[in-house]
Amino acid sequence: MLNRKGERSRMFSRRAAILTGGKFVLLSALIGRMYHLQVTEADRFQLLAEENRINLRLLSPDRGHILDRFGVPLAINQQNYQVLVKSENTPDIKDTLKKLGKLIQLSETDNEKILNEVSQSKQFVPVLIREFLNWEDVARIEVNAPDLPGVFIQVGSKRHYPKGEAVFHLLGYVGAVSAKQQTGDRLLELPGFRIGRSGVEKKFDLALRGQAGSSQLEVNALGRVIREITRTEGQSGETLILTIDSSLQQAAMEALGDNTGSIVVLDVDTGATMVQASTPSFDPNSFVDGLTEAEWKKLVDDEKAPLRNKAIAGEYAPGSTFKMIVALAALEAGLINEKTKYFCKGSITLGDGKFHCWKTAGHGETNLRKGIAQSCDVYFYELSRRVGIDRIANMAKRFGLGQLLEIDMPGSRPGVIPTKAWKNAVIGSPWVQGETLLTAIGQGFVLATPMQLATMVARIANGGKAITPYIARDVITDDRLSGRANKAHADIGVNKNHIKIIKKAMAAVTNSQWGTAYRARIMVPGMGMGGKTGTSQVRRISQTERDKGILKNEQLPWRHRDHALFVGFAPIKNPRYAVSVVVEHGGGGSAVAAPIARDIMVATLKRDPAGQAPGAYVIESRTNDRGI
Repeated sequence: MLNRKGERSRMFSRRAAILTGGKFVLLSALIGRMYHLQVTEADRFQLLAEENRINLRLLSPDRGHILDRFGVPLAINQQNYQVLVKSENTPDIKDTLKKLGKLIQLSETDNEKILNEVSQSKQFVPVLIREFLNWEDVARIEVNAPDLPGVFIQVGSKRHYPKGEAVFHLLGYVGAVSAKQQTGDRLLELPGFRIGRSGVEKKFDLALRGQAGSSQLEVNALGRVIREITRTEGQSGETLILTIDSSLQQAAMEALGDNTGSIVVLDVDTGATMVQASTPSFDPNSFVDGLTEAEWKKLVDDEKAPLRNKAIAGEYAPGSTFKMIVALAALEAGLINEKTKYFCKGSITLGDGKFHCWKTAGHGETNLRKGIAQSCDVYFYELSRRVGIDRIANMAKRFGLGQLLEIDMPGSRPGVIPTKAWKNAVIGSPWVQGETLLTAIGQGFVLATPMQLATMVARIANGGKAITPYIARDVITDDRLSGRANKAHADIGVNKNHIKIIKKAMAAVTNSQWGTAYRARIMVPGMGMGGKTGTSQVRRISQTERDKGILKNEQLPWRHRDHALFVGFAPIKNPRYAVSVVVEHGGGGSAVAAPIARDIMVATLKRDPAGQAPGAYVIESRTNDRGI
């Protein structure tokens, strides 16, 4: 018996020891695990817990303002009243929308879109019904709020362009971010965030965007917001100051009127752009509010291309405004001087071809000054035969033609300055001398933009300094653009005496009784203007048409009429400004373009924007902003 009891006692002791040991092992493991979780991994799990409890949201910054050279607002922000609905507070969302539709305009398509978004969102997440409400709409909604459960008003910001159509091509517009434009930047993912889509808004988009703020929100397990813990407001975008004078810009748009074309005015010493007008235009505020598909298609299909900035993207045969380049090439080659004469009998024969002068009876004995002042085609045919296309092209490029100018605007075009090598590469055929004669009068393959023509004249007026047009004068708080006005410009390498000869001839265009633009001269003392008229054909005139005398623009469809051009500088003594005017299918340069250039140049000289000190504009709170 004793042996059995001792054996049992020993067995119990072993089991107890095993159980005790097991418990000790388990307890040790538990303590070790707790130590690992609470000490070793404490920081990690604390972060995870915070992320489940705290929600960090980005806050959209106010977009930077754009001002003209005197501080006049061109692009600002206004209050954007939005109406939203939170479906968890709405017993019947369809009934609520029906009632709301009696207060503001909501189409069936709008209702379907809203209901679709509500069905795909959590009940406590607000859904946008409409934005850009006017004050009357807001008042009606607020008065009827008791009958609109879940509906509430929210105030955001909206881009606004006070000058409307006058600045459309200049500033561009802002629009929603497309899927292709997503770069991983969380700012671009914010609902309703807009970026620059064209013009200055696009070129300086990063500076204008600003930096996002943040809001730290406490949320429950379902993600519902309990309270806002902290809030850091975003940093508004930088303020951009342009060289443009908005008063002159408006005057240029009015001068063009119903014509299709463009006007450019440059400071000849710095390249600062005072005017860059293009017509027809469009109100950029319409893009902010959003265009319908039909409205967009109408703009795209319009033959007058209202969406194209013709000042930098319109490429035209420069016509007789190109003749100064041919004359400078001939002077540099030593083939002529200002007294060299050729006889114009109204045409010239080259091989089997006949090249006509605009004046059927001819100009008779013609020297360089008379050739430019009266725009004698035969004189320049003769020059080009001796100079050759490659010398002409070399001179043209020194004056900014046939190349992309480093301007502050996206979408600019390079134009075309043909050479023998260019034709072989692009067209695949050799150059013929007849094409040189056409180039001499700004026809054939040669193309230029109004901005390039203004640059060409500015470089003539300033004696051969390689100014480059620019439109952004300064970005407040940023020195990237500072010093442009005082920048030293390289010399283009053209004999100064030759440039003086050309300037005298251009002065004769408008101030000699036999000049082609004499009727468009400036008669205000001290404001004399030198210039050059141009009429460029958009189609070849057949011999049959010449024989029948069918040459008048009014007898042709609009698209077949000649372009009217004028380029000039003023004052003649110590020039300050250069101007180029192109009126598409407008007819004769002397009759149509020259008077427009005269009026704009007089307005510019009277105002003299480059000579005035820049004005100061205090930006108010972004959240409280209300023919030859």
